[in-house]
Amino acid sequence: MNGNQTEANMSETTEDNVLGSDVDMAKLVPVTESIRYRRRAQSAEKKSETLAEQLTKANEKIAEMTHSLEDLQVERQLIRRLVAAGVTDLEAATLVARARMEGKSEADIDSCVKQLRNEKDYLFGGSVETVTSRKTAGVKDHLTHSQMVLEHAAKKAARTTSRADLHEYLKLRRNLL
Repeated sequence: MNGNQTEANMSETTEDNVLGSDVDMAKLVPVTESIRYRRRAQSAEKKSETLAEQLTKANEKIAEMTHSLEDLQVERQLIRRLVAAGVTDLEAATLVARARMEGKSEADIDSCVKQLRNEKDYLFGGSVETVTSRKTAGVKDHLTHSQMVLEHAAKKAARTTSRADLHEYLKLRRNLL
């Protein structure tokens, strides 16, 4: 029995080894595919790193642009308030006000404008004047009916060069002037 048992054990271990080697063979991947998988994984990692770098750069740029936009909005409010206060030299007043407001919140704009108006009164005009529109050289006054008739007679006399038309024009002119 010892011999039979050892033969049975050996046959079982051989069968196990054959099955185990089949399982191991199924798990193993050919070398070329392994190399291909490794290269794909490495290229994917490189792409991931470059995309992460691009994302951080984009986030930094967005933060910088947001800060610039906030600064421009504060400056725009400052300019509006200075103009409303009647500033005559906007550029100088803006530079002085910006220097004073540096590091302060935008809520200090009104107090800064008031302080600037008290200390540097020469930057502001006496009173805020409204500008009225004036007629330009191209705008003509509306002609009255008699002026239109006179103008029409003058054009007719010039066009026809007739003595009768000229006489009519001169008669109308004498009566109107």
